[in-house]
Amino acid sequence: MTGGKIAVSDLSVTFVQGRRRIRAVKGVSFSVKPLESFGLVGESGSGKSTVLRAICGLAPVSGGDIRIDGGAIQQPRDKAFARRVQMVFQDPYGSLHPRHTIDRVLSEPLSIHRFADREERIVQALKDVGLDARFRFRLPHQLSGGQRQRVAIARALIVEPEILLLDEPTSALDASIQAEVLNLLNRLREERSLTVIMVSHDLAVIDHMCERLLVMRGGEAVEALDRSSLADRKVSSDYTRALLTASEGYVR
Repeated sequence: MTGGKIAVSDLSVTFVQGRRRIRAVKGVSFSVKPLESFGLVGESGSGKSTVLRAICGLAPVSGGDIRIDGGAIQQPRDKAFARRVQMVFQDPYGSLHPRHTIDRVLSEPLSIHRFADREERIVQALKDVGLDARFRFRLPHQLSGGQRQRVAIARALIVEPEILLLDEPTSALDASIQAEVLNLLNRLREERSLTVIMVSHDLAVIDHMCERLLVMRGGEAVEALDRSSLADRKVSSDYTRALLTASEGYVR
């Protein structure tokens, strides 16, 4: 299994609220190579999370094109897309049904995609994210924030996707737990040969996870960088410099 290639060309997303039209994303383009980890970074309201939602079919695309391995994505997204592309959301509590046991949370995608050996797959999925099998029959409120996010990661990976979309997956966690989850995601990415797009407001997080990144502001692309340019502070925009200053001491 190898990660897929993603190409986003001149993407625009417009929300309609009554008579108002809000352009949340304005002509953004980037490409992500198979097995690459790519970051979208910017402050709140920059449009970075909306780009991920557009890829998943959760935001209204008003212009441009999204392709995976050269093929156009079906609208609405079909079951084959959900098998290939999975997303982990920011809030590890809100993304899990409060009355469903962890066993049920992990069983449902296996049922939808008709996987066999479900029991073994659930136990292995928990083990892969560092959780004991005894967590299977607990409810989300019985887990810590870090444990809930590990379950959300296990749920995303249990159907063996090629592409993983991460929407601020550590921002709701304590700083000590953030590092654990980021290291877990890095390990799983390598073990599973995943293509990853990660959204964060924090350049230090993106630096930890991603080889290349796109800085966004106000729905637009500001500049594209690779990890070495970030480390050497070779940036062209004042906005990126401000993000670097905010991450000072954390970005390598």
